[in-house]
Amino acid sequence: MRSPGFRFLIVGLLTLLMFIPLMMVSDIVNSRLSYSQSTISSVGAEWGGPQLLSGPVLVIPVREEVQVTVQRDVVDPATGRVMLHEESGQPLKQSFEEVRVEKRRAVYMYPDQFDVALETATQLRHRGIFQVPVYQAEADLTLTFPFAAASEVLTGAEELLWDEAQLWVTVTANRALRGDAVLQADGRAIALEPNPEGAGIQATLGDPRGVGSFHLTLGLNGAERLEIAAVGRTTRVTIKSDWPDPSFHGAFLPDGSEISEQGFAATWTIPHLARNLPQVAREDHDSRARRDTGFGVSFYQPNDFYQKAWRASRYGILFIALTFLTVLLIEGQRAKPVHPVQYILIGLAQATFTLLMLAYAEQIGFSAAYLLATGATIALLLMFGALGLKLGKRTWVLGAMLVVLYAVLYLILYSTDYALIAGSTLAFLALAATMFATRNEEWYGPPRAAGQGWFGRRKAGENDQQ
Repeated sequence: MRSPGFRFLIVGLLTLLMFIPLMMVSDIVNSRLSYSQSTISSVGAEWGGPQLLSGPVLVIPVREEVQVTVQRDVVDPATGRVMLHEESGQPLKQSFEEVRVEKRRAVYMYPDQFDVALETATQLRHRGIFQVPVYQAEADLTLTFPFAAASEVLTGAEELLWDEAQLWVTVTANRALRGDAVLQADGRAIALEPNPEGAGIQATLGDPRGVGSFHLTLGLNGAERLEIAAVGRTTRVTIKSDWPDPSFHGAFLPDGSEISEQGFAATWTIPHLARNLPQVAREDHDSRARRDTGFGVSFYQPNDFYQKAWRASRYGILFIALTFLTVLLIEGQRAKPVHPVQYILIGLAQATFTLLMLAYAEQIGFSAAYLLATGATIALLLMFGALGLKLGKRTWVLGAMLVVLYAVLYLILYSTDYALIAGSTLAFLALAATMFATRNEEWYGPPRAAGQGWFGRRKAGENDQQ
């Protein structure tokens, strides 16, 4: 049966069959992507990993004098022995009042004014065929504290131990710190030490109430992300970098940014009403601040070839279907139509295109790899059309269609923003062209001649013996 309707149906089923190799290609792309991400994470972790800077927070110990009633054994002054009860034989007890000094929960105070200037220099590290962007950051922090507010959270006879006040600054990992970290109080240097409570640094300030402002500078290594928590009553942050592709994220987006091929600069101004943190509290809110108020920038590698290869595998069924459709339309009613196996070979060649593109993209970059894979695939299909399908001059029609298809695919892969409109427009135009080209088609076709099999092949039997 060689009716156009039947052949269209067979080609449609063959197209659906091509989902199998395309899904296998997609799995391979995802596997390579996972391998790439694990490599990036490994190299980034060795360099310092993603960095989130939180604090600084002023920690003020608290004590309270309390009067308690205690009991003690009654001692015989003559013998020095504990006196016993005559009936029970138990030691005699006497009560008395005693004043004790007990520690209470510390007071945690966030800055009133918190100004941060971050500047990074990036570089590419290599492991095998993979490139990993890492950075070295210099942080410059200026802060003031509302000291008078500390007493507002005290109760009873509690007393602030100002002489034991400490400043805590939290980082993701101490091993990321590089260079000298310097803390100054109105120009006076204060020693810094690792924080035994967790990742970060601390300084014992003495009584800080006479200090107008603190200034902290530190250097740190990192990879992938650089973030800071908005803990000040007013937080102002500036980030400058030589990385040309920033991706801003987190609880707050920048008020303004300038991005060029030479790098970027971004600024944030965050008032206290925008962050749900108490200025002064009796508990440490650092983990909450890191979770809810962290923001910053990712050192993004835009639209990398793994994303492109994955999208190519997803759009692959559309391009295989359009190629099948082109072959079906240009072959016409030949005495020997294209066989289903030949359609499968065409589909497998186009499915292999994605693997070929990805394999070479890892070595020579996306654009060169796409050009190489496209040229090889089109050349193979043109040769197969001319020699295997015997399309003759109609081979050039197939070639023109393939050039258009892969040009549109390049647009889809290169620009995420226009991928949907390009793909949907191509599918609509292909459907419209098919409908126009087959407007006069006799879908049921003439009856199949005796002895003729599917797709024009003669049945084995008497005719073979004649």
